[in-house]
Parts: sequence; C-alpha cells; structure tokens
Amino acid sequence: MTLANRISITRIVLIPFFIAAIVYSKLWVALAIFTVAIISDGLDGFIARALKQKTEFGTILDPIADKLLLVSAYIALSIANPGKYITIPPYVTIIVISRDVIIVMGSVMVYMIKGGLKVSPSIVGKITTFFQMMVIVSVLMQFKYSALLWNTAVVFTILSGIDYMIKGSRFLSENHPEKREKV
Repeated sequence: MTLANRISITRIVLIPFFIAAIVYSKLWVALAIFTVAIISDGLDGFIARALKQKTEFGTILDPIADKLLLVSAYIALSIANPGKYITIPPYVTIIVISRDVIIVMGSVMVYMIKGGLKVSPSIVGKITTFFQMMVIVSVLMQFKYSALLWNTAVVFTILSGIDYMIKGSRFLSENHPEKREKV
C-alpha cells in the first residue's frame, strides 16, 4: 500500500464526515473537510509521480475517490435543509451524476468490446471537474452568485460528456489496435 493510495483512501473515509457536516448544517466544517479532500486529490497524484509509486490500484482508486466525493457532495447539497440556505438545484445534480454514469457505462462497453481501455482525462474534463468542485465550495460558502458557477459547471459537464462519447465512438470504430485513441 503506497502513500499515494493511503491518501486516496483517506479521502474516501472523509466522505461520511463531510455529509454529516452538511446534514447538521455545519457548512464551515464541511468546507474544511472538502478543502482537505481537494488538496489530498492533488497531493496523492504528486506523491505517486514524485516517489514513483504509480500503481494500477491507484489509477482506479483515485478517480473513484473523486467521484464518490463529488457525487456525495452534490446529492447532500441538493437535499439537505432546502430553504434554510443556498442548495444545489436537483437538475444540476442529475446532470452531473448522469454524465458520470454514461461515462462509466460507455467505458464498460468499450472494455467489453475491445478488450481494453486506456482512460485519460481531457482538458474539457479537467475544466469540468474544476467547476464542479467550485460549485461545492461556493454553496458551502453561501456565495450569492453560486448559480453562475453551477450553470457554468452544467455547460462544461455536458460538453465533456459529449467529448468522451465522441472519443469512445471513435475508439470503438477503429479496426487497428495500434492506432487506439485514448478515451
């Protein structure tokens, strides 16, 4: 078990505490936990590369930890204490989760058909993740212009979903394994 993988596991362990802070309206506590989680996301990748601790397990664990955190945050901030403070509208949560489900289902399909899959995040995907995280931060801080951020996140979420579907389609239609495009 590498240090980078332990950091990713710690991020997963923080999720119930993060959700509890939201449920009990301790938004500043939730913000602190989310900030630690964001920092740990960058830190585990840096450590894995710097210490040459990249593992197959880590390449699966890190994005799972990220998705569990983001999905938990979107759901919790959509349903906890509506009317008491700014929450994320359900349509935003539905779009964010739907995109991830479509990507996972497409990845499984590509893997089953092609017998392999090389996943690498696109620039649009990275921008999407940034805006999705900023939505969480802005809502936890009760930023009055949070709607601007979540609508921007929705646009990038849709664009990145389309981008991944196009790349997946191209990958599926290739006949030569040596020319495989990264999805």
